[in-house]
Amino acid sequence: MKKKPVSIKHIASELNISVTTVSFVLNGKAKEKHISKELTKKVLDYAKLMNYRPNQVAQSLRTGKSKLLVFMVEDISNSFFSKLARIFEDIAYDKGYKVIFCSNENNDEKSNELITLFNFRQVDGFIIVPSPGIKDTIEELLKDGVPVVLLDRFFEELDCCSVVIDNAQASFDATQHLIDNKFKNIGFITTAVNQSQMGGRLSGYEDAVKTNGLKPHTLQIPFNEIIKGRGKAYIHNFLNNHPELDALFFATNYLAQSGLEVLKEKDSKLIRDLGIIAFDDNDMFKIYDPAITSVSQPLVEISIKLMELMLPLLKKKEGSEIPQKVVLKTELLIRESSIMK
Repeated sequence: MKKKPVSIKHIASELNISVTTVSFVLNGKAKEKHISKELTKKVLDYAKLMNYRPNQVAQSLRTGKSKLLVFMVEDISNSFFSKLARIFEDIAYDKGYKVIFCSNENNDEKSNELITLFNFRQVDGFIIVPSPGIKDTIEELLKDGVPVVLLDRFFEELDCCSVVIDNAQASFDATQHLIDNKFKNIGFITTAVNQSQMGGRLSGYEDAVKTNGLKPHTLQIPFNEIIKGRGKAYIHNFLNNHPELDALFFATNYLAQSGLEVLKEKDSKLIRDLGIIAFDDNDMFKIYDPAITSVSQPLVEISIKLMELMLPLLKKKEGSEIPQKVVLKTELLIRESSIMK
């Protein structure tokens, strides 16, 4: 006789809690409904033990495939991630997959909640821009045979497929470009997070100034301060404390946007007087006066590589268990802002 699927009622009865509580937990609403972490874990662990699957994915259980992929980024409203997501969506669609987009806000708790929710919904695979502390979560997905490809950043000690760019070289080349254009006191404005991509950008800048016998001037803004809208205050103080700066290199496009606002508020002439480079291009940078030089990531190539790594994992092809780490090159889009006036 075919084994009857485990229901929410069964889980509630076995754990001696309400059906409503179980439903909230399994639908990712535990935090919203103020359900304790201990009880949430108890429900999820039991559901996993009993191989619980929601009713709405009954069809996918018969085929073993939902034809759904999760594309989790830091902030889907950021122009870099939104453009990348749009390109990947088309590539995935051509391969027969639909994509669910979500933002983790670089927050470990939110990352874990979203991953747990979508994993229970039986999506076929995950493209993840990981927040700093979810290595163990990714490792559990891999142990369970869930296809995962990391994007933009990775964990050094974790064997997982990933697509990244050569951040250190890109940052070195951008800094060298400023130096070649006679800028000598270059400020580097970045986020204070322990992540591979930001570490690479910082090290590339530091290597370039050291190679040329110059002094580094670095501002590392705590990410939670940026989220709270306090990044501009940090940049303003940095400029006040370093009047000798003749150029600024921003490690992200959103930091560049904040920095440009600060320069305009402080003295509109500074945008023309200082050398300026932003990491990651933005359509608005083309129409600034002066136009802003940017490090541009290869969005189409990144998207193609993501799918090339994901497909063998989805199809469980022989040899797909060997993690592949793809490192791509960037392009420096030289515009008016990085040329000595």
